[in-house]
Amino acid sequence: MKLSSVSIAAIIALGSASSGIANAEPIQTRWADVNVETVADGLVRPWGIAFLGDGRMLVSELPGRLRIVEADGTLGEPITGLPEVRVRNQGGLLDVTLAPDYAESKRIYISWSEPESEGSNITSTAVAHARLEDGALHDFTRVFSGYPKVDGGRHYGGRMVFSADGEHLFIGLGDRGHQMMQSQELDSHTGTLIRIHPDGTVPSDNPYVNHEDALPEIYSYGHRNIQGIDIQPGTNKVWSVEHGPQGGDEVNAPEPGLNYGWPVITYGEEYGGGELEQAVGFKNDGMEQPVWHWTPSIAVSGMNFYEGDKFPEWQGNILAGALRGQQVVRLEVDGDRIIHQEVMDMDYRIREVRVGPDGYIYLLTDERENAKILRLSPAE
Repeated sequence: MKLSSVSIAAIIALGSASSGIANAEPIQTRWADVNVETVADGLVRPWGIAFLGDGRMLVSELPGRLRIVEADGTLGEPITGLPEVRVRNQGGLLDVTLAPDYAESKRIYISWSEPESEGSNITSTAVAHARLEDGALHDFTRVFSGYPKVDGGRHYGGRMVFSADGEHLFIGLGDRGHQMMQSQELDSHTGTLIRIHPDGTVPSDNPYVNHEDALPEIYSYGHRNIQGIDIQPGTNKVWSVEHGPQGGDEVNAPEPGLNYGWPVITYGEEYGGGELEQAVGFKNDGMEQPVWHWTPSIAVSGMNFYEGDKFPEWQGNILAGALRGQQVVRLEVDGDRIIHQEVMDMDYRIREVRVGPDGYIYLLTDERENAKILRLSPAE
């Protein structure tokens, strides 16, 4: 396929295919007018994206495919060597990220819904690394497998990010839908933020390393379904976004050993209306408040701090996607506070937001057929 532009108002491709990228009606924002361009299409529910440093992109698709997308948008054949991925509802192949030493090691990390046994519906979120070479994964090594594995196909989490120094890997998990109260129990990975070394070993300064009846990989707990995590520039501090129920999507800046409240406190409500059975309200002693929340829910999904030269006024801002909201949200951050929100309507369900090495912003749309990679660039 050729590069084309997308009109946000009408989702109409404009211009000639031979011209590469055509002009489109830009989105007007506070600091910059923004063009939205289609870089690639023909994907199926893409979930994660990583930049290989030569214009190519590595993209995971929920149905269990991992492929390279060329700089011109051409889709490569599926990469071989993946583990068994249990594709069911929200389960499948989830995130993909590069090892900090990828340039030398060619090592990538993937997360996926791992079955207890072949074909089983009893699953949990798992993470592994492997060497990417010649269209295949080699030396496949699992470094994390969530406990317990349970039936059901919802709320896997699965987002990953390395700390700024590359010493730690954070993995956001979910409550698996019907295991809500396990998010308050430290003998379960359910509803937690995980922190491990890249080889899967547990850091000695994790908050529950020497606690009886607590799993040592846990960094924070009381989360519902973490959908995006990133490291705040200049701080080495992890931030996350997570789905609420019918309302109460959250931005958090998780601290080690702290409880973020789900399902005891929430700004959301039961689907169809009414209070959640386990909830006591918005606040409770010993439980943290979100930095920001959305009520009603936008189904926040994927986040990245902006560090690039294409949108200089956005430096240090959070860019978050939204599924239900079909938008990208820009959040201005002042220290540990969010002081302003701006919404960019996309007319697509946005699964992931990533800043490329070129300073442009890349989005994954969440269609079951012909999903796209979009690119945001400043309008001239």
